[in-house]
Amino acid sequence: MISEPPEAPKEAPKEAYVWVWLPGQTQPVVAGRLAPEGRTLQFNYGRSYLARADAIPLYEPELPLRAGALPLPADLTMPSALRDAAPDAWGRRVILNRLSGTGAADPGELAYLLQSGSDRIGALDFQTSPSKYVPRSAPAASLEHLIDAARLVEEGVPLPPDLDAALLHGSSIGGARPKALIDDGSEKYIAKFSSSADLRSVVKAEFIAMRLAALAGIDAAPVRLTHVAGKDVLLIRRFDRCKAQEGWQRRAMVSALTLLGLDEMMARYASYQELATVIRHRFTDPKPTLRELFSRLVFNILSGNTDDHARNHAAFWDGQLSLTPAYDICPQGRADREASQAMLIDGDRRMSQLSLCLDAAPTFLISREDATAIAIRQITTIKREWQSVCDEAALSTVDRTLLWRRQFLNPYAFEGAPETLTELVG
Repeated sequence: MISEPPEAPKEAPKEAYVWVWLPGQTQPVVAGRLAPEGRTLQFNYGRSYLARADAIPLYEPELPLRAGALPLPADLTMPSALRDAAPDAWGRRVILNRLSGTGAADPGELAYLLQSGSDRIGALDFQTSPSKYVPRSAPAASLEHLIDAARLVEEGVPLPPDLDAALLHGSSIGGARPKALIDDGSEKYIAKFSSSADLRSVVKAEFIAMRLAALAGIDAAPVRLTHVAGKDVLLIRRFDRCKAQEGWQRRAMVSALTLLGLDEMMARYASYQELATVIRHRFTDPKPTLRELFSRLVFNILSGNTDDHARNHAAFWDGQLSLTPAYDICPQGRADREASQAMLIDGDRRMSQLSLCLDAAPTFLISREDATAIAIRQITTIKREWQSVCDEAALSTVDRTLLWRRQFLNPYAFEGAPETLTELVG
């Protein structure tokens, strides 16, 4: 039997306490307080946290370890490292569904933080108490129940209490598509469901892209497909959780949007080149990390993933930065011949073309010849493995036709590219 979800707030919350799982720990500690200051939310560390010998900044340079309210970077309304832990479009829909009877059109950012599930991405959670941690969670629900709950949310139908609790558990994870969290005891997964609005098999397309990315040498999160209640479900193994004897450890994460000092309103200025500069100066092992990021950029173009915005890139944070595995590589539909990436590639150019990647390669400390070799390997892998991975996904002939040379290896990607690349695709 699934427990009741947390009680909906009767008025807007005035504060939230930020709890964090420190590196290697299985229990959280309170780090500080987030509260309104005019039209912004400001954070300050608690004295007990600052006094800890093992305390680390929640993210530096944005939230350095010091007393007092921490000033926000220019144009931000709340610390970006904390915003990374807030629910995005889907999670907010779930929360609004359960608040629909309260008359709250927009409950505000603090309410979203305090109403969303506690097993959120990264190592943070938000509580009403600075001294007692009470996780917002629910007993395990079957995929059938979760799919049913997601359908009702899409239809705008209020959820019954059992489904409300089940879906609320996963409301803190990002993205716009229906999803939930799954725990099988030894591993944790994000489950993505097909949507009633899908005109093609989006879930299978993401599975194929993620599998091909891994086969092409990219460090991509492991994925598998299942089919439940007539629906495709993509299971992505979580890389921000580590099972220990005492329980689950959580790995802190920050998005590329945070690394670049931007928020959603400024996301259009996010740039692969600027991210590469951050990696060169602040990441551990910058050279292989730059090669990995460049490889992901190339693969996004070759797979038709134009949704490569700055929240779809992230780094682990434990006092130092390292790139997380790739995730959310999902081919996007296109209305015409041209396409552009969500992040800028070379200067102010973002067209989905390999020629821009080659022009930008020196920023990644990669020669043009080496960049071309990376593209050749990926093109060769996609062509060689395409049919077998599509078979693995049981993708229909119609959907294969919709993806091949439309999303994967679209001719526009090769315009202006060297002959060594254009000859590979025929």
